[in-house]
Amino acid sequence: MKLNVNLKLSRGMTAPEYATPGSAAVDLRAALEEDEVVTIAPGARALIPTGLSISPESSDYVAVIAARSGLGIKKGVSLSNGIGVIDSDYRGEICVGLINHGEEPFEVRRGDRIAQMMFMPVVSAAFTVVDSLDETERGAGGFGHTGIK
Repeated sequence: MKLNVNLKLSRGMTAPEYATPGSAAVDLRAALEEDEVVTIAPGARALIPTGLSISPESSDYVAVIAARSGLGIKKGVSLSNGIGVIDSDYRGEICVGLINHGEEPFEVRRGDRIAQMMFMPVVSAAFTVVDSLDETERGAGGFGHTGIK
């Protein structure tokens, strides 16, 4: 299935592409100036522009921004908010918040692949206020109550 997404480019960026036929997401690249370097110290955060704005053909889809596994494992760099949600009606530039959990400063330069973006269907909930919820075997158990094995 293909979703049509209108794409507005700025900062001299090009359209993202799927790396392989089986790729679920496209890489987002840093849209910094040619000679600009953003250094993220250990424990620090930075907001990096991508030069991309989107308009999906349907409000039934959301763009989800996720970390790149290689940056997380090799450098300790991930999204500062865990995951990013780009609502279907947002028309501003997509920017990526990065945090450096590593032990060394991390440098971001123009064109560096900093995150990935995928599109997913949205299901809206119809909320009903009730006095109690139905009983289940699990009940209110949470936070590892079933163990780790």
